[in-house]
Amino acid sequence: MKRILPYLRRYQLFYIIPVCSMLIAVGLDMLNPVVTQKIIDDVIAAGRYELFRGLLLALLGITLGRALFGYLRDYLFDVAGSRIAVDIRNDLFTHIQKLPFDYFDGVNTGEIMSRTTEDINNIWNALSFAIRVFTEQVLYLVVASLLLFTTNWKLAVATMLPMPLMLRLALVLEQKIGKAFGHLSDQNAELNTTAQENLAGVRLVKSFGREKFEISKFLRQNERYSRLSVEAARIWGTYHPVIEFLSNLVLVLVISVGGAFVIGSSMTLGELVKFNGYVMMLIWPLRMMGFLTNMIARCSASAQKIFAIMDIEPTIVSPPEPKAPAEFLGHVVFENVSFKYNDEYVLKNISLNAPPGSTVAIMGATGAGKSSLINLIGRFYDCSEGRILVDGIDVREIDLKLLRDNISVVMQDTFLFSDTIYANITFAVDNVTEAAFRQAVADAQVEEFVNELEDGYQTVVGERGVGLSGGQKQRISLARALLKQSKVLILDDATSALDMETEYKIQKALEKRRQLTKFIIAHRISAVKNADEILIMENGEIVERGTHGELLARKGRYYAIYREQFKDYDELLVEGAR
Repeated sequence: MKRILPYLRRYQLFYIIPVCSMLIAVGLDMLNPVVTQKIIDDVIAAGRYELFRGLLLALLGITLGRALFGYLRDYLFDVAGSRIAVDIRNDLFTHIQKLPFDYFDGVNTGEIMSRTTEDINNIWNALSFAIRVFTEQVLYLVVASLLLFTTNWKLAVATMLPMPLMLRLALVLEQKIGKAFGHLSDQNAELNTTAQENLAGVRLVKSFGREKFEISKFLRQNERYSRLSVEAARIWGTYHPVIEFLSNLVLVLVISVGGAFVIGSSMTLGELVKFNGYVMMLIWPLRMMGFLTNMIARCSASAQKIFAIMDIEPTIVSPPEPKAPAEFLGHVVFENVSFKYNDEYVLKNISLNAPPGSTVAIMGATGAGKSSLINLIGRFYDCSEGRILVDGIDVREIDLKLLRDNISVVMQDTFLFSDTIYANITFAVDNVTEAAFRQAVADAQVEEFVNELEDGYQTVVGERGVGLSGGQKQRISLARALLKQSKVLILDDATSALDMETEYKIQKALEKRRQLTKFIIAHRISAVKNADEILIMENGEIVERGTHGELLARKGRYYAIYREQFKDYDELLVEGAR
């Protein structure tokens, strides 16, 4: 909870009015039993009826004042709590944006969503209600206790006897319920992840007929959530009724012992009623203590999870004194680069030189290290050994935003937002010119299918581009990268879903962008044969390199790939010659 204090200090001036309203409201409540005592002792018992009207007006004034200041207290505390929750959510989301790729490699989306929604809401509830009410109840406990002893110290001692035990039970309840809600929050994240993954992959689930399997998996997670909820309820059910019993016992003591004092004339009936009013101000906080500690425990558990994420230091950050080339040309050089992931070498001693405007193609089997290689250019990961230069400067010495502003990437896993096609294409550009947009969509062959849509570029695509074919999504992603007009273009298997004719048209369009340095990962010879240099990778190493003609003449791995992909075509040529 101490991590939330800086946010509270940020709005400390904002709390002045509600805190003052709280103090006034508590003070008015303390006057209520005094007025009631005077009505009983002075008006009813002593027959001084002339005081009755004034005392009734006093009660009315106390009631109206209590309502007014209570409203100000509740409303302003809620506003302050909501602002703090917004700030924490913004800071969390901003921090998540700074975390490197390797963080997201080991965390699921459902867990992050739980942190930004449920856990933030728990903090909001605590700040706007629980902590405010807790503070208020402590005031009632202190002030009412003092007034009890000034009214009748003997009766006060008798009524206070069960209260230490009630406080002890409340503290034990807070400790145990906090742990229970921590486990419950973790399981809620697992449940959210299971549901989110199923909904995102619902078409795959249905196509394989695995609905029952997914339902069973969800039911297991839901059942575990239910068991943890029952465990939290068991803890609550064990301690809270005992607290309730002890609070009712206090009332029994007030009635029995206080009644004896009234009968013995050591107290007036009005004093007993006043005393009982102050006792109720003690009992209500003690009854609320379990509920409030419940909410505060949730808040504490949620805060720990949120700040655990915010304590993760980004491993890839801009240098304190960044360097920048006089002009970005897109000259990329790898110098003896090696890269470890989870203490295992993924890339080993990679060296290459891609002059501005050149095209480097990368081929290899799955797991050969192709994607890892290109991910190092934009510092999505940092190399473990060696260095990568862009226009003569180590990428680790360039401002991160500046570096990535000059690199466009079409990822292997094509992602589109649930927005219009136009918004998806213009995602990375703030000021879009009509000419640049038309050129990008023409080069990416997007116009071919968008013009057939009723709403054209204003067509809203579904989540992750549902409703579009794989090739259409790849073309939109390519247009997005081209519109950015950066100096380096990275295509990670970005044309795998395209037909040969469309792929050929895109290749010809890219060849016209002579100032653009291109890195192309592909599995088809047709996509790489015109590259200035082709790299063949195996187990994180470059085992062959050269142009299309040079590699065919070498008759090594590239030649074997070529023969495999074009064997049917060669057989047709042989049969035609016969």
